[in-house]
Amino acid sequence: MIKIIAKRLGQAAFVAWAVGTLTFILMRLLPGDFAYRIAAGRYGYDYVNQAAADAVRVELGLDRSVFSQYLEWLFNLVQFNLGDSLVSGNPVIDELYHQLGHSLQLALFATFFSLLIAIPVGLYTGRNAGGVADKASLFVSVFLRAQPVFVIGLVLVLLFALQLRLLPVAGFGSSEYVILPAISLALSMAALSSRIIRNSTFDVVNSPFYRFARFKGLTEQQAFTHHAQPNIALPVISFIGIQAVGLIEGIVMIESLFSWPGIGHALAHAIFGRDVPMIQGAALVMGLLFVLINGAVDCAVYLLDPRQKEEVLA
Repeated sequence: MIKIIAKRLGQAAFVAWAVGTLTFILMRLLPGDFAYRIAAGRYGYDYVNQAAADAVRVELGLDRSVFSQYLEWLFNLVQFNLGDSLVSGNPVIDELYHQLGHSLQLALFATFFSLLIAIPVGLYTGRNAGGVADKASLFVSVFLRAQPVFVIGLVLVLLFALQLRLLPVAGFGSSEYVILPAISLALSMAALSSRIIRNSTFDVVNSPFYRFARFKGLTEQQAFTHHAQPNIALPVISFIGIQAVGLIEGIVMIESLFSWPGIGHALAHAIFGRDVPMIQGAALVMGLLFVLINGAVDCAVYLLDPRQKEEVLA
């Protein structure tokens, strides 16, 4: 367990440096006057001029060399100082702390809804492979995975918000506001995770150890509960870490579509405003979340699978 945690901490440090450095370089490769875009983000395009842009350039030290700015950012990162937003002037860490809670809320609801859909569908189709339900599930899964997550969100808005008027279009407030964005993410996630559960279930119920359990006299339910479910869970838990990438990517689009006040929405606004500290902070948090999720998955698999302990000891 300690080796797993140490490995993930090393990855987190590398991700923090790599994501921040890449963001720093890419933002400065974008065309246009960097200081002018920041000034426009502060005062609006109708009230900004070259004098305001020059004042912002001097205030933020953008007139210094790029290497000097990068060294300053690296020094602040080592001190866990993400700086201040170039647009609002507020500490980036404070804004991210507020937005992270909303993003985690959306991610947890999306994961819950996706498992609520994927687990029963995957288990049923895996135990009845080749049937009508299995083929229908495959068709729906391929169809949903072929759609960008924002297209799924738009369809849900048109159906449930504009046509049926059951749910709000966008925004944040009561619990009903989280339903559409969470289900948009959940459908995209469940389309793939249901097939993973289906394939895992199919492999287990057709394995020699499962047939031997039935041969010993266990009922179908006893064999499935005590022998199949633990072996089905392992690849599914491992897949959750992989699916976290799609979840993080989807959150950026869904939060912007539904005006959800999370990190993804803030990242989109920061890119338009050339708010580099905010972009670096948001991208950094997303990268570290991915490492954290994978670390939690590794620990869960380690605790559930005795073979993992033998490999670590070896």
